[in-house]
Amino acid sequence: MADDTWAGLADRFADGAYATVKGRVRTYVIHQQLLDHLPAPPATILDVGGGAGHQSFPLAQAGYDVTLLDPSAGMLNKARERLPAALQDRVTFVQADGEHASTAVSGVFDAVLCHGVLGYLEDPAEVLDQLCACAAPGGLVSIMAGNAHASAVRPALERRWADALASFDATSEIGVLGLPTRSDTVEDLSAELTGRGVSPLEWYGVWHFVDWLDLSGADLDPDNTAQVAAAAAVELEAGRRDPYRQLSRIFHLVGRKES
Repeated sequence: MADDTWAGLADRFADGAYATVKGRVRTYVIHQQLLDHLPAPPATILDVGGGAGHQSFPLAQAGYDVTLLDPSAGMLNKARERLPAALQDRVTFVQADGEHASTAVSGVFDAVLCHGVLGYLEDPAEVLDQLCACAAPGGLVSIMAGNAHASAVRPALERRWADALASFDATSEIGVLGLPTRSDTVEDLSAELTGRGVSPLEWYGVWHFVDWLDLSGADLDPDNTAQVAAAAAVELEAGRRDPYRQLSRIFHLVGRKES
């Protein structure tokens, strides 16, 4: 944790990426997808790599008891700044790597989240071990990851044709935040969970049309709340259906640990 790469990106990440139409749609869509599977509040949730709390805080607002674990002191400080006073009794902050999650927290959880983390790891095996270990029997494991089957979407929409052609067989790239990222497939990640005693329940797409518009240079206004809500409703439906979800650059996989 000495090399806090994310400290320098905390403001850009929290106040930039998540404040865009894409960021708001992502938070809304994953929240709704989670609610289809989570037990009723007040259940316990561990958000591994939870960053500035964009996914955790809406769950706390809904009545869940949330532990936000992140290796970055900068990100955790940003999360503390963002936490509404009314939610302070429902959110606990823990600074630790995902690879050591089970020793950094007490007990097991009704749900364990890990969204947008695996792509920054060269080998996610240890974190996957920890996610499954931290889930209670019958508990939920929720992972959001880059979709290796749709790697050509971003460079193609940015009209980087040579990169797009090369990306059909690639599983890594430099992401939108300027950091190296890797991607997974639903099939491979489902097999990894199954081998750790977690049965996949469902998978969803997360970004479709707003992503394509943004990458192609369209000006999307995050302050137009009616348009953002309308876009989020379309994205939520597209994430449930083929072929749309298969073209999403990121996917959301939900599994349940064996009782």
